[in-house]
Amino acid sequence: MSEPLAERMRPRTLEGYVGQQHLVGPDGVLRKMIQAHRITSFILWGPPGVGKTTLAQIIANELGLPFYTLSAVTSGVKDVREVIDKAAKSQFFSHQSPILFIDEIHRFSKSQQDSLLGAVEKGIVTLIGATTENPSFEVIRPLLSRCQLYVLKNLDKDDLLAVVRRAIKEDIVLSKRSILLNETDALLRYSGGDARKLLNILELVVDSVAGDGEVIVDNAKVVESLSQTPLAYNKDGEMHYDIISAFIKSLRGSDPDAALYWMARMIEGGEDPQFIARRMIISAAEDIGLANPNALLLANAAYDTVMKIGWPEARIPLAECAVYLATSPKSNSAYLAIDEALALVRQTGNLPVPLHLRNAPTALMKQLGYSDGYKYPHDYDGHFTQQQYLPDQLQQYRLWKAQHSPTEERLYQQMIRLWGERYTDK
Repeated sequence: MSEPLAERMRPRTLEGYVGQQHLVGPDGVLRKMIQAHRITSFILWGPPGVGKTTLAQIIANELGLPFYTLSAVTSGVKDVREVIDKAAKSQFFSHQSPILFIDEIHRFSKSQQDSLLGAVEKGIVTLIGATTENPSFEVIRPLLSRCQLYVLKNLDKDDLLAVVRRAIKEDIVLSKRSILLNETDALLRYSGGDARKLLNILELVVDSVAGDGEVIVDNAKVVESLSQTPLAYNKDGEMHYDIISAFIKSLRGSDPDAALYWMARMIEGGEDPQFIARRMIISAAEDIGLANPNALLLANAAYDTVMKIGWPEARIPLAECAVYLATSPKSNSAYLAIDEALALVRQTGNLPVPLHLRNAPTALMKQLGYSDGYKYPHDYDGHFTQQQYLPDQLQQYRLWKAQHSPTEERLYQQMIRLWGERYTDK
């Protein structure tokens, strides 16, 4: 059978859909939309192989709506307009707008995205976009404002094993074979949370056993099958995510040679230079941070330069930035601090702002004590005076904790000088 296993096993209903329970579970927003027979335009953002396309198709099936699909890789403005014209005609036969699914919407140019605006605004189509890239960078603001954004997560171990067992039991080909699932560590590790890659690997292992012989799936068999056909599970740029991961980890691990090697792999593979530059901006903030604040400036400068000059010259500022980031001192204190702050906010809820920090634009607010007692730091020696800035329940809470680098040590000593015991490590 020529159709790949991953396509044969694509679920057709929500009951067969694995993962993303925060969206399609009993209280999930998308399930509630389907149950209400009312769907609005939205964008699905998540890694490959977690069910973005499948979910869009299921929604169309559940609601009985016409389903049009475009790939941003192969479609132009002309294709978009043709599909919108078809959708407008099909509206006469349905109370709801047809669904227009655009895969890899982040690859659409500004003009292509502009051509969608009117149809989405007027309700000619309900847009469902799928992207592996942050829509804030890749989707124009007018279109993004007309769509909800839903984040899909990597499938966990239980989800992936459920996919494998279902394929072995239900697939028209695999169900006729004797398949023993003996070990799954390698299968799960090489899939990287990607159900499509997982099924591709499983199919590769099964096909490696000729005839109707028993297939024993274990770690050694998976590694053997992949080493014999290393690109069999790497179609359509899936390795892209493995290589960018290796690149970022090389920067984080202070290995400029490895960083340059993985960057060269991306360049030779035709990677978008903006993608590489954006990832270095993230690395500069997350992994270097306050240990060398100039890293973020240089990463932003590299991104701006890439935007101006493009390939092949962009390889030079990208390489310069990669070497700088890899050789910089490292700190993730800001990254840890904001995550701890977010966890604290979720735990404590909407604590009230202390009255002296509140804005008082009206006389009534002033009568209620808003802004009363606020000390303006510039009126004091050294432009500082101690006062409460956190909510009452969190007055002494400390989120940012300095790490060991000369720059952060100076910042830490400054905080001790200003705040005393609150910033003294115990």
